[in-house]
Amino acid sequence: MAAPDTIAMEPPATENPDHGPGLTNTEPKTTTDFNTTSSQTSQTDSHPEPERSKAPAPAPLPTWTRLYTTLTYTPPRLRWDPSSPPRFSMSLNILFGFAGAFTVANLYYNHPILNILARDFGVPYVKVSDIPTLAQAGYAAGLLFLCPLGDMVARRPFVLGLVFFTATMSIGLAVTNSLSVFCAIQFITAVTTVTPQLMLPLVGDLAPPNKRAAAMSIVVSGLMLGILLARLLSGIMTQYVSWRYVYWLSVALQYSIFIGLWLFMPDYPATNKGGMNYFKMLWSILVMLTKHPVLVQACLISFFTSATFTNFWTVLTFLLSGKPYYYDPVTIGLFALVGIASMVCGPFYARIVIDRFVPWFSVILGMGWCLIGISIGTYTGTFTVAGPIIQAFVNDFGMQTAQIANRSAIFAVEPMGRNRVNTAFMVATFLGQLVGTSVGSHLFARGGWVASGSYSMGSIGMALLVTLSRGPWEEGWVGWHGGLSIQKKSKTSGDGKTEEKKSALRRMGTNEQVPTLEDADVEKGELREHRDQHVHRHGRDDAGAVNETDAEKALELRTAENRYDEGNGDEVLDVHERRHSGAVVPQDTQA
Repeated sequence: MAAPDTIAMEPPATENPDHGPGLTNTEPKTTTDFNTTSSQTSQTDSHPEPERSKAPAPAPLPTWTRLYTTLTYTPPRLRWDPSSPPRFSMSLNILFGFAGAFTVANLYYNHPILNILARDFGVPYVKVSDIPTLAQAGYAAGLLFLCPLGDMVARRPFVLGLVFFTATMSIGLAVTNSLSVFCAIQFITAVTTVTPQLMLPLVGDLAPPNKRAAAMSIVVSGLMLGILLARLLSGIMTQYVSWRYVYWLSVALQYSIFIGLWLFMPDYPATNKGGMNYFKMLWSILVMLTKHPVLVQACLISFFTSATFTNFWTVLTFLLSGKPYYYDPVTIGLFALVGIASMVCGPFYARIVIDRFVPWFSVILGMGWCLIGISIGTYTGTFTVAGPIIQAFVNDFGMQTAQIANRSAIFAVEPMGRNRVNTAFMVATFLGQLVGTSVGSHLFARGGWVASGSYSMGSIGMALLVTLSRGPWEEGWVGWHGGLSIQKKSKTSGDGKTEEKKSALRRMGTNEQVPTLEDADVEKGELREHRDQHVHRHGRDDAGAVNETDAEKALELRTAENRYDEGNGDEVLDVHERRHSGAVVPQDTQA
């Protein structure tokens, strides 16, 4: 009797290595029993084996996931490699300047067309006056709450996300018919229009210290150009076509910036990996203002000088549209070209002057330029147009160069927190702009052009007093200790005082836990932390004294050690290198 061919025992399911874990092999094991084999063959012939089930295809990714993946994708050539950091080139510097110009322009397109917006939305002027106020308030919020994140996160995805979001939201400005919606979108886009303020600290990280001012001047020039170009383009385009084309242009420029940065901006790592949370990051900004006198001095100078900039450009329209000029809006808009010319000169001046001398000297020169321009424009502008033209060029040039010099100084005090340093500086600058706009407009309404210009003269005078309260080498809050020399003691530094051999983003050991001797930030006390890691046996070093030394004296110890090392040749330096590498160093019993 033949074996029944309807009952076949199958072994337990086992994993099939050809298909990977999770997919089981359910095929019957082959046996040598002739009858079983014949029965299986007969069953196969009469009832074909069903097709083996395949693994289900992966579900398509959600749209938001795909969008996020695309935004954060970094081409291989732009990915961070600590053994071969990307070179900070002039083309990348110009790209950052272009991005800064047409990103900050979003705040100023509305200034020359407020009357047109009031007419098209069918509201009185007092209603549309909220638009620039909301834009400035949003920008202030972005400065305070978004810019410090530049010290915590990688810059590339953060910047790309902000630019893409701003460009997409700006579409609403071009299509909406509701003033309330327009105001809300203007506020939101202003919050995310802080890309230039993330670029500047990044340039401070990447550019060589002895060329930092020239590199930053390109981005700062882009910022100022964006402010002036926004008013120029908005006024001219609205004169001949609808104001909505201004915002369509803004959308196109924003997406162009996004594409350019996506293609060419390297993926730089975060500079602060110590685990500081967001709220401690914000609090540390206030702590910085209590620790660094040069930062407070720079903030006060920027407050007073930026007030003169917005005061001039706000009341200039009132002057030129009235007696004795009666210029039309297009002609008034063309005055922005004068300011643009001064911005173009900034990078060349920074390379020739600011990078060669201590920042304090360049700030003094900048104040001098401002004083000359404001005095000429204020007291001749009522009877000759040459006065405002000279003031537009000279005052903007002086303010720009002073800001570049101040940034070069303050970026040296907290190398790992430059975004927070820049936040403090820009908040002071922004407050100065608000005060200049408000006070200048009220003074013009009461006393005319001369009254508002005299306020600018007084503001520059205050900036000069703050500058002169601390000498170029003073380490305290007030005084002139250290002399009046304007030559840099260290040619490879931004502030001329402390040597900056390597940037955190250009050093190979970005993720190292303990800073090396040449990478230690002596102003932050990291040198003392490094010294405590091993025993020093130099003839003149007292290890106990070194361990008890305050962070403020670390720079003096570093200088003394360098002199001693120079006197003893390369042998001591070689011992240092072998100790850091873990090699056994023979000891001199007579040391």
